[in-house]
Amino acid sequence: MFKKIILVIIILIIVFLIVYFFFINKKFSNKISMPEEKKLNLRGKKVALIIAQEGFEDDEFSQTKDVLIRQGAEISVVSKNTVLPALGKYGLEVIPDIKLDDLEVEDFNAIVFIGGPGATVYVDDLRAHQIIKEAVEKKKILGAICIAPTILAKAGVLRGVEATVWSNAFDPSTIDVLKESGANYIDKPVVISGKIVTANGPSAASEFGEALASLLGEE
Repeated sequence: MFKKIILVIIILIIVFLIVYFFFINKKFSNKISMPEEKKLNLRGKKVALIIAQEGFEDDEFSQTKDVLIRQGAEISVVSKNTVLPALGKYGLEVIPDIKLDDLEVEDFNAIVFIGGPGATVYVDDLRAHQIIKEAVEKKKILGAICIAPTILAKAGVLRGVEATVWSNAFDPSTIDVLKESGANYIDKPVVISGKIVTANGPSAASEFGEALASLLGEE
């Protein structure tokens, strides 16, 4: 009989603990829930998203685009070819709207380079550099994510600018490229320096999009 009473007490304690922790966790999760995305009115704002024809980072493209579209911005996808679909690193297919050679910087409020392994084709691309320099001269918002900040660095527009870039412990070469260009490397997911926004990879894509939207909303 005594053993049964002990067993019942143990079961009641276990049930109490389960219920207690359930409500504590629920209360805690409510406290740390993500804040709602600030609603902006970007109607009439035009953004050019420049992607590699092959090997752009799928999430960086999709999440950045989705944030900007939700805020009302108009998106045009730019790449080397508008006949064949651009292919993402993980299989996403996108039909570009504008060829890189035909891009008119004046038509857009922001010029944004999406990263991924394929973005290296723009690192030494003279047309890409021309677009970047023109964007800065015309005081357009300029964005780059993942390895794409190295494109801005090679174009010579990051001197004295705070910026971040993708890197890892085994390959810090991207950081070296930024520093050699005169940039002030900042180890953060997203960095805003004047009208230049940089981010360090796909995990920062949504925040990157929000930073771009915030700058667009200030114009």
